[in-house]
Amino acid sequence: QVELVESGGGLVQPGGSLSVSCAAAGNRFRIYGMGWYRQAPGKQRELVATTTDGGTTNYADFVKGRFTISRDHAKNVVHLQMNGLKPEDTAVYYCNADPMGRYYEAGRGGPYWGQGTQVTVSS
Repeated sequence: QVELVESGGGLVQPGGSLSVSCAAAGNRFRIYGMGWYRQAPGKQRELVATTTDGGTTNYADFVKGRFTISRDHAKNVVHLQMNGLKPEDTAVYYCNADPMGRYYEAGRGGPYWGQGTQVTVSS
C-alpha cells in the first residue's frame, strides 16, 4: 500500500507561480512512475505531468513550457513547479503513483492517489 501526501498549492494571481509536492509513504522501494493529475469543477480528471524512474517525462500540451515536473527518486518525492499560471489552471491537483509501471506504460494513471490539493488562479 502506498500513501501519497501532498503539500503546496494555494491562491495565486494570473501569471504567478506555485509549486506542489508529493511524498510517498509506506513503500520501501523506488516507485516506477509518479505524477500529477488535476480536476476542475464539472470536468473530468486529466493528466498534467508524469515522470518515470528512468527519467522519462510526459506533459499535457496545455502545460508544456509552463510546468516542470521533477523527482527525488531515492525519497519517492515528486514536485510540480507551475509558472505562468492561468485562471483555467484552477483545479484540485492530485498526486499519482504507479509502483510497478504497468499503468504508466499503458498510458493510464497509476492505482494510488493523493487526497488532492487546491490550486486557485484568480485576481
